[in-house]
Amino acid sequence: MMLSHKKIVIVFLVGTALTVLATCTPTPSEQKENALARVGTKYLTVDEAQKSVPPFLLKQDSIGALKKYRDQWIKQQVLLQEAKRLGLPQKKAVQQQLKQAEEEILREALRKTITASKEKALTITDEEARTYYQAHKNQFALDEEFVQFRHMRARTLKEARAAKQDLLGGVSWEEVAHDYAINPESALEKAEQYWPISMALSDISIMNRYLNIIGQSEISPIQRVNGVYHFVQLIDSRAKGELPDLDWLLDKIKDWMLLNKQRRNFSSYLKNLYLKAKSNNEVETFNVLPTQTNPTTTFEDTLESNSTDE
Repeated sequence: MMLSHKKIVIVFLVGTALTVLATCTPTPSEQKENALARVGTKYLTVDEAQKSVPPFLLKQDSIGALKKYRDQWIKQQVLLQEAKRLGLPQKKAVQQQLKQAEEEILREALRKTITASKEKALTITDEEARTYYQAHKNQFALDEEFVQFRHMRARTLKEARAAKQDLLGGVSWEEVAHDYAINPESALEKAEQYWPISMALSDISIMNRYLNIIGQSEISPIQRVNGVYHFVQLIDSRAKGELPDLDWLLDKIKDWMLLNKQRRNFSSYLKNLYLKAKSNNEVETFNVLPTQTNPTTTFEDTLESNSTDE
């Protein structure tokens, strides 16, 4: 029976972890199923690590991402263990900071709870977003050139040349990407988007330079960078100052409008909480500064009359 990729990853990592833990000789009762690492009495499991690693990193290199997280977790646990050994949790200043952190977490948890409870009521329609866009078009003018392009990443020069030849021969990008690209899904997804020219393949400077000089539909020369063969094809460009298509922005406008509505809703909720607490006599303010400095630098009692009649 064939094992899935995910199961292979788990088997590999668990095997690695057990090899390391064998030198620590924990008792059978201390061992934990699917453990990646142990520091003192704390264990890191595969499930816990997978929940903590961003999905896109797991998709790119699941084994590498989990091993990197495991190593980071070990370092953090070693630091926590040493902090406890030094008695830091008992220090007054640390306890105060922990209390402040706990209160901040509770406030944020309340905000998220209230926002989630109003999720269905707080919606933004496409029509609302379109209306906002029409009323504020000038705010969306492009502040630099934007480009749409295809980026081929091939394992060999032969594959890169074949991919380029197919494109020149009229073969669809979807077919070319599936035949030759190292990551076809990523290549297809990126080709659907427009990118600021300053950010377009900024990590591969030679490809970014080609995007700045090649014409529409033109394909750049093939370049080898870090053992991978690259080329780009410019599909479209939008000049600085142009208005982008609403389709680019619709989801972003809706997200921004929704966030703004959520903030206003929570501000209203907070105001009502305050008024309720005040009406229940749970809130009281005190005048801690009974005196104030007058222009002649002498003190005057703010609670008494300043009459000069004696």
